[in-house]
Amino acid sequence: MDSSNGKAGEIGYGFEDREEREMILHHQEREVRVARSVSAAMGNRMNLSVESIFESQAVPSWKDQLTWRAFGVSFLLSVLFSFIVMKLNLTTGIIPSLNVSAGLLGFFFIKTWTKLLSRAGLLRLPFTRQENTVIQTCVVASSGIAFSGGFGSYLFGMSKQIAKQSSDIQDANQVKDPSLLWMIGFLFVVSFLGLFAVVPLRKIMIIDFKLTYPSGTATAHLINSFHTPEGAKLAKKQVRALGKFFSFSFLWGFFQWFYTAGEDCGFSSFPSLGLKAFENRFYFDFSATYVGVGMICPYIVNVSVLLGGVLSWGIIWPLIENKRGDWYPANLPLSSMHSLQGYKVFIAIAMILGDGLYNFFKVLSRTLSGLYLQLRNRDPSAALPVANDSKSSAAAMSYDDERRSQIFLKDRIPNWFALAGYVIIAVVSIIILPHMFPQLKWYYILVIYLFAPTLGFCNAYGCGLTDWSLAPTYGKLAIFVIGTWAGSAHGGVIAGLAACGVMMNIVSTASDLTQDFKTGYLTLASPRSMFVSQVIGTAMGCVISPCVFWLFYKAFKDLGQPKSEYPVPYALVYRGMAVLGTEGFSSLPKRACPIVMVLFCNYMVFSRCSLVFL
Repeated sequence: MDSSNGKAGEIGYGFEDREEREMILHHQEREVRVARSVSAAMGNRMNLSVESIFESQAVPSWKDQLTWRAFGVSFLLSVLFSFIVMKLNLTTGIIPSLNVSAGLLGFFFIKTWTKLLSRAGLLRLPFTRQENTVIQTCVVASSGIAFSGGFGSYLFGMSKQIAKQSSDIQDANQVKDPSLLWMIGFLFVVSFLGLFAVVPLRKIMIIDFKLTYPSGTATAHLINSFHTPEGAKLAKKQVRALGKFFSFSFLWGFFQWFYTAGEDCGFSSFPSLGLKAFENRFYFDFSATYVGVGMICPYIVNVSVLLGGVLSWGIIWPLIENKRGDWYPANLPLSSMHSLQGYKVFIAIAMILGDGLYNFFKVLSRTLSGLYLQLRNRDPSAALPVANDSKSSAAAMSYDDERRSQIFLKDRIPNWFALAGYVIIAVVSIIILPHMFPQLKWYYILVIYLFAPTLGFCNAYGCGLTDWSLAPTYGKLAIFVIGTWAGSAHGGVIAGLAACGVMMNIVSTASDLTQDFKTGYLTLASPRSMFVSQVIGTAMGCVISPCVFWLFYKAFKDLGQPKSEYPVPYALVYRGMAVLGTEGFSSLPKRACPIVMVLFCNYMVFSRCSLVFL
């Protein structure tokens, strides 16, 4: 996930991959602690396994797990979460994990609804943990499109608003303004391919290799705990607390509205640190959203973002600004990419790529070494039973593993179906995408799709080991490869950004689906229901997310401007990467090249040293 704070000082440039890593570890530790505490309460009574507690409850068929009420609640939560993700995506870029929130709110709404129907004597189907898992999967898949859809990065980076701030040649071949129809069509074409790419590997990932997928495991434990008496009481308390703080946040925002008469007015533009600091974008905007994100993020992320803001806006940018007339022409505005703005963007790109490249090779090497060890140490005689295999092979397994494996392997998704779906969608997208983006030739897309299954597997496997998706890094790799291949004269900027969207959506959905398979495995939800829920959630997101972005785009005419309420800082960063890939170092300001190279190398070394220190 990308991270930058454009409104409160535009801090955070360059901490993208580090913040993501720390946030994931923080969420993982917190979710596991909560899940373990509730699981201990449910299991300590008789020292029973989890599935022994639910033994008396029949597992519904995969079709019965897919209910209209589940998808109705999923749709409402998807709209709510898409607004949250979109606002953060257009401002800070820090996107917190929503898995637990989706599971909790889904449980609360359906449980309330079924309780009312039960009192009226109209309840036909009880609410099960499998249905709860379907809701969580659908909501996360839908709201995830608000991030992977590139509304705060590659997609909006194609627009005129961002192109005017960039250093590349301004012509129609290098610009594509947002439009609701083509955005929806683009997402429908590219968002489903990753789902079919990893379906044949579900048994290898979940059962044979026993990958942990910490977020998926923690979410499954929480869903299991919600459907016990002890867990239901805890969920009720959590929803009550959520309602209190939601009401406070809403009333606080309503109160601020009364004191806002226009731009740079009201609490959101109050010079709390003084007028001179306000001129340099240092002030507190009293936004409950940012306070909440700061509470979710671990302290190391908050300290890093604060440090980045102080160093950049308090020291580095003023020093470079004083070099006006020497390091860049004095007659250029500060917003030009050949003046101060160019130093800001390309210094950020150097730090992001340095840290990202190091972590890419680190996770890739760990993925390949782990895969090698798994294959080398694999014992064919230890294969898990399929439905009606002999009982002797199952004797060595625990009751939970045996029960979960039987359910997981019972409802198979045919490999021919996954292969046919991948080929059909690939052919359709190869035909349609060049019409949407004439700069993106059909053979560029073909090359991406030939490598996509391998990259999707690597991302899904690495996510199972580290709980860290490298989707943004793969997207940046596509920007440089396709952008350089196309060249500046043939619309390489748009081709690179569009290729980033294709690659990022494939590898992102691949890791998301395997996470959901792990959650479904631990809650006895059928792989078929997980796949269908993921498909429906993705389809919802392909419509909801562009519509939500379109509301922001039409409501805020200054969207994407550096000093606006929604600066979309990473759109300029991603376009800068595309320009760098097509035009080379000639696109950099006068003295930026040595600075960028030094920061790129130093940040790779710093990432290694900080990892050892941590």
